[in-house]
Amino acid sequence: MTTQRKRFVAFSIGLVLVVVSASVGRTATAQDVEPAPDPRPSPLAMAQITLDDGTYVKIHYSSPRKRGREIFGGLEPYNEVWRFGANEATEMTTTRPIMFGGQELPAGTYAVFAIPGEDTWTIIVNEHLGQWGAFSYDETGDVLRVEVPAQQADKIYEAFTIRLDENENEPGASMVAIWDTTMITVPIRPAG
Repeated sequence: MTTQRKRFVAFSIGLVLVVVSASVGRTATAQDVEPAPDPRPSPLAMAQITLDDGTYVKIHYSSPRKRGREIFGGLEPYNEVWRFGANEATEMTTTRPIMFGGQELPAGTYAVFAIPGEDTWTIIVNEHLGQWGAFSYDETGDVLRVEVPAQQADKIYEAFTIRLDENENEPGASMVAIWDTTMITVPIRPAG
């Protein structure tokens, strides 16, 4: 085969590959593309911790934003049941029994609500799951209620935030919830 013929064959093969690649590319881009959903104004968030005895605790919630609004005593009225977040009611799971605010909570998954007050909050753990907000809250499903003091946060928190912080000097952890300038803390430790 002559050099000229070899060049022609190589050129022809290259041309065929370019044409095939272009048509495959056109086919891929011609398909309908489903766009990503818009992000939620109050995105999903999660806090989790494993306690010293191996107990896993997880809190799943939607995190609303302040957006210049007065939060407690305004958007969220004092002395009314609140979903402890936005959208679906907040849920907490524990794989073993824990002491939550000094009261024993059996292993399981629960809805968590709050009643904010100027000086004291009530944190409610309820057995009815899958609720949207607190609109169908039913206190007959309450497993326990814990009273905790409202504290002043060290800065303004734009997003409602729940953390599970490991205790430094004692076993267990603390559930810390902060929004705007208000903070509450509930001690958590292994039961027994």
